[in-house]
Amino acid sequence: MPTINRFADFHDEITAWRRDMHEHPELLYEVHRTAGLVEEKLKEFGVDEVATGIGRTGVVGVIKGRNSDSGRVIGLRADMDALPIHEMTNREYASKTDGVMHACGHDGHTAMLLGAAKYLAETRNFDGTAVIIFQPAEEGGAGGKAMVDDGLIENFKID
Repeated sequence: MPTINRFADFHDEITAWRRDMHEHPELLYEVHRTAGLVEEKLKEFGVDEVATGIGRTGVVGVIKGRNSDSGRVIGLRADMDALPIHEMTNREYASKTDGVMHACGHDGHTAMLLGAAKYLAETRNFDGTAVIIFQPAEEGGAGGKAMVDDGLIENFKID
């Protein structure tokens, strides 16, 4: 089945993940609910390895392709945190956390990367290894630096 059609099959599921995260935004490193959801989904998808607590509350999934012996390792990253902004959209999936909302689209980033992880784990139709990175504290908290300082690049051998 062509890639584009398989992603179309995931559309409703990806939308539901995004809306759930949008309703439950979290700030900086306090992304415990979101990180838990990401961990749960990665395990459900059958990724080869799931690591938590990278850069405090970051989550990393490892997916080996059909030819993982090639030594190629690529990292794909999304951010998980929200902003300290009061949401006034009146959407059915609006933030339920007063004064916090996903105004920058990180809920969408996380949902899209989960969709990619699901596809990659299901098909494994790639050469090498994909490291799926879910970063906390992108909004002014240096979450990326915290993950790198925790050995993200070296420990997962990301090219």
